[in-house]
Amino acid sequence: MIFAKRQAAALERSGCSLTIFHLASRTHPVRVWTEYVRLRATIRSVKPDMVHAMFGTMTAFVCALATTRPLAVTYYGGDLNPGATSPWIRSFLGRLLSQLAALRAKVIICVSPELKGRLWWRRSIARVIPTGVDTTRFFPMNRDVARSRVGWNDAPVILFNAGFDPRRKRLDLAEAAFELARRELPELRLVVSRGDVPPHEMPTWMNAADVLLITSDSEGSPTVVHEAMACALPIVSVDVGDVRQRLAGSSPSAIVDRDPAALARALLDVVREPTRSNGPEIVRPRSQDVLANEIMQLYEGVRSRG
Repeated sequence: MIFAKRQAAALERSGCSLTIFHLASRTHPVRVWTEYVRLRATIRSVKPDMVHAMFGTMTAFVCALATTRPLAVTYYGGDLNPGATSPWIRSFLGRLLSQLAALRAKVIICVSPELKGRLWWRRSIARVIPTGVDTTRFFPMNRDVARSRVGWNDAPVILFNAGFDPRRKRLDLAEAAFELARRELPELRLVVSRGDVPPHEMPTWMNAADVLLITSDSEGSPTVVHEAMACALPIVSVDVGDVRQRLAGSSPSAIVDRDPAALARALLDVVREPTRSNGPEIVRPRSQDVLANEIMQLYEGVRSRG
């Protein structure tokens, strides 16, 4: 949830006084009850103007039950999208809790239009605000310097973010596309991040790579896209979440069919004529500080209405 932590920091820079509450468990019944009691005590002590759940599922549901104060919920994708790799009952219950929490919310934020369309109700109050990018951390740097820092040679590199769920991110599809591309460009490398790259090092990895590959089955508004664009890293992606909208006007980048051969051709087009993208100028209006101001306006709107 590093993106939520950075969003909270941006809200503080915008003048919001925050108390951060981490829900220690979303699955163990006894621990969830303990966290519910702890959250109620925290709310009584702090007396906030608003409680903001930075995810749906159990997180938003517990917040909805724990307070009568105005509730804001931000939906990021996994809380409303069907879980392709999760047991169907767990996926359904998570989405059900997300939808029930929306009934209590005064502010609903969806990070993509697709997610807004998945709401069963309250769509009229939902605002689409994508996850902002921290442009003080993610920005273009010299590629050779970046490669020296991560220890890569000069071979072209495809970067793939598998995170902690390689099946949903479709690492298998990425590897199939890579193998086809490597037949024509044997020196090509696929570098996979499996959630083991410290967040502060990811900007260097993105500046060292030649292209970011995205093959996920489902997404909301993937933060990695905004971060890669801020680093001027070209992107080849399937049409998932709001990636098509985010990449509008970005060059070189491509949206292609969910097919290994199509992905391989697009990857080769990018790495054979290596150049950085115009992403930084596109994501500048989507910086975390700019979007934090939009969220602050939603807060103020609720407070002014009492």
